[in-house]
Amino acid sequence: MIRSNAAAWRAPLAAADAADRPRPDRWSALEYGCHVRDVFRLYDYRLGLMLTEDNPLYPNWDQDETAVVDDYAAQSPMVVADELASAADAVAGSFAAVSGDGWLRPGRRGDGASFTVETFGRYFIHDPIHHLHDVTGGQAAG
Repeated sequence: MIRSNAAAWRAPLAAADAADRPRPDRWSALEYGCHVRDVFRLYDYRLGLMLTEDNPLYPNWDQDETAVVDDYAAQSPMVVADELASAADAVAGSFAAVSGDGWLRPGRRGDGASFTVETFGRYFIHDPIHHLHDVTGGQAAG
């Protein structure tokens, strides 16, 4: 699912209007693509913590601050597409390497939400699928 979702981002990121916001209060395909790339990276990092530490508390991540600091709107859409695919491949590989009791290892967010690796994976995949739908209106697989 992760790799399929990443592949589906290529078309919206290749569109001539990828950097254009459909409305002032909604991100462009480029900004959503940057966010999804960063979600893939973040979840790979957090998964690593869950697999190597006992019940880790994930560092907080302010996605809105990251979008501003990293200037999502000014990034190259095709570079983002490549980075998104690479980050997806990494996190998909990390999940694929989990076996046995590894799926039961816990981790926690700063807001108190607790996950096992299994529930963490289920929670995680919703974000890139949801955002692809935001960008494509449901016209892309993911």
